[in-house]
Amino acid sequence: LTCHGIAGHPYKDANPKKGVIGVAEAADKEIIPATQHSSRSAGQGPDLKDMVLIPSGEFIMGTDDRLRDEKPLHVVYINSFSIDKFEVTYEAYKIFVDATGHPAPDNWKENKYPAGKGKHPVIFVDWNDADAYCRWSGKRLPRETEWEKAARGTDGRIYPWGNTWDMNKSNNPLRGHEGTMPVGSFENGKSPYGLYDMSGNIWEWVDDYYVPHPGSDHVSPEFGTKYRMLKGGSWWDCSFYSCGISAPVFNRAFFAPSTRNDSFGFRCVSDAQ
Repeated sequence: LTCHGIAGHPYKDANPKKGVIGVAEAADKEIIPATQHSSRSAGQGPDLKDMVLIPSGEFIMGTDDRLRDEKPLHVVYINSFSIDKFEVTYEAYKIFVDATGHPAPDNWKENKYPAGKGKHPVIFVDWNDADAYCRWSGKRLPRETEWEKAARGTDGRIYPWGNTWDMNKSNNPLRGHEGTMPVGSFENGKSPYGLYDMSGNIWEWVDDYYVPHPGSDHVSPEFGTKYRMLKGGSWWDCSFYSCGISAPVFNRAFFAPSTRNDSFGFRCVSDAQ
């Protein structure tokens, strides 16, 4: 908080409709239904077990109180979708690797994930690995707008659990862990929709390129199609921030899509059935 400032509540001294932009910036993109390029059996849709339906409607995205690329606070409307309640685990990713022959992550030996880590989120996966898994499972990676609504709800909160920082509600750098924890470890850290680990544990790849929010006047040489985005922070605060925590739901990270490390993973979404 010393590093990044106290964000405060986005509703503070503001009309909830302030900065209305309209539909998500991704709405103009042509989205091919995931089932059209899934390798699952013909006629078999995505497995919706352990997924949560996020209803259509508006939500508050971004903030006016912190980093320039997180601005402006604006209202976005998106259609309903389903999202994984948990981050994709080693166990789930192993099924994908065995079924498709997709290369295993770098920390696996003889095509086996680290012992005792089955319920932990899979790591050392780049954007392309995450995208391939989601498509194979009949799903897709979430858009940034979808991820942020699922993590934040509709009241403009700063963290999945509310507006007050609590180091005991996520696997964050201040806890001092040397890596990931099993998914779903923090019952009191759930998002308004009941999703686990939307802050901390691992950064999660999203579908979007790193571009400014609608209505932003911020100009950055990094904007464009060079970098893909991640959301949610992790157990380790990456050197991009150098200090503090990366816990707020409006936080945005960007890396080359070929980046793999021990704090990057993902979850998938499905268009509403």
